[in-house]
Amino acid sequence: MSLKRLLLPAAVAAAVMSPFTPVSISQAVAAPEAVKAQVESVNRHYADIAEAVFADSLAAAKQLQAAIDTLIANPTDANLNAAREAWKAARVPYQQSEVFRFGNAIVDDWEGKVNAWPLDEGLIDYVDANRYGSESDINAWYSANIIANPALNIGGQQVDAATIDKTLLAETLHEIDGVEANVATGYHAIEFLLWGQDLHGTKPGAGERPATDFDTDNCTGGNCDRRAAYLKAATDLLVDDLAEMAAHWQEGGDARQQLAAKGDLGGLATITTGMGSLSYGELGGERTKLGLMLHDPEEEHDCFSDNTHWSHYYDALGIRNAYLGEYSRIDGSTLKGASLSALTRAANPTLDQKMRDHLDATQAAAQVMVDAAAQGETFDVLIAAGNTEGNAKVQAFVDALTAQTQVLEEVMTTLGIADVELEGSDSLDNPSAVLGG
Repeated sequence: MSLKRLLLPAAVAAAVMSPFTPVSISQAVAAPEAVKAQVESVNRHYADIAEAVFADSLAAAKQLQAAIDTLIANPTDANLNAAREAWKAARVPYQQSEVFRFGNAIVDDWEGKVNAWPLDEGLIDYVDANRYGSESDINAWYSANIIANPALNIGGQQVDAATIDKTLLAETLHEIDGVEANVATGYHAIEFLLWGQDLHGTKPGAGERPATDFDTDNCTGGNCDRRAAYLKAATDLLVDDLAEMAAHWQEGGDARQQLAAKGDLGGLATITTGMGSLSYGELGGERTKLGLMLHDPEEEHDCFSDNTHWSHYYDALGIRNAYLGEYSRIDGSTLKGASLSALTRAANPTLDQKMRDHLDATQAAAQVMVDAAAQGETFDVLIAAGNTEGNAKVQAFVDALTAQTQVLEEVMTTLGIADVELEGSDSLDNPSAVLGG
């Protein structure tokens, strides 16, 4: 991924940002004292939403943990399906937390432990070598298969994996040799263990791991005891990691303290940095446009479960939540409070409505992908070469994310939020670098 300052198209820039003259909150709004008083409340409520969404992510992960414990104790098809559904449910609040990345260093420093992707799954377990390959020029651990090998010596590096536990996964295996694709922990390692490889390419169908892969009495795939131990350790570690982040956002927690230390405008910059970077470079670029350009299902975010349409939907919803100051909790309650939308409305009601309209348009574009998945066209099918209509649905989502980011920059200018660098993506900023042109 590349980092850059996102620039508006020339026609928009001329109308909105030229010349670019940062202004203060008091200069930007019609009722300065009232709005200045609101800014602290906006930043505090943003932290309240973070506290709620990470608490929900933890609660959902504990439900996943219980489902996986049941699967390991009784590895039936029904229990495997229940664990898979619990994994999908756990993604709902977590994906809405990703808007707190990019602007909050404490989240970025932690995030790779729980949501790193893509991963070279051969590090963890057996794979179909005809589809996966047996080696990689850049990853010596590409097909190490820790589950099958209690001791390994690769490139002179010895690993004692006789006991598969949280320490082995987190401290030894995760990103071993400094290779980011060696993902040993988090949601996607768990996803791989629950579904197995998706061998359908850009055709309908997800991973098809049998429940007997965890059945020590009727074992398929070999090493069922070690596979169950890995799944258990990875899930317990996920719960631990989410508990850590949930605590950071509680009153007096490190994340809240770091946000408060930035001051009023610094807090607003944090909010908009997360919104814009997730919207443009990460979700619009790395997670969506890149796979579309390459027509490659390996670039699919939830590539084993074919749940990518929902992950994208809830990422987009998290951006919307941050602007509106709203979050629907997993218990059915709704958190509402002071918002960036209210600040923008006080300064420029037309711009606020424009931002809301673009957020709605993005959510509608995400819904189109969700509806397509319900008809069998999951994300990997939509991005397939030759699927003109499917490609157009994905491109519409990318376009909506790009457009809402441009409007967000208008909001930032209006509120005097300056010197913010949003994440970019070569897939959007320099396509020839991706395609080798």
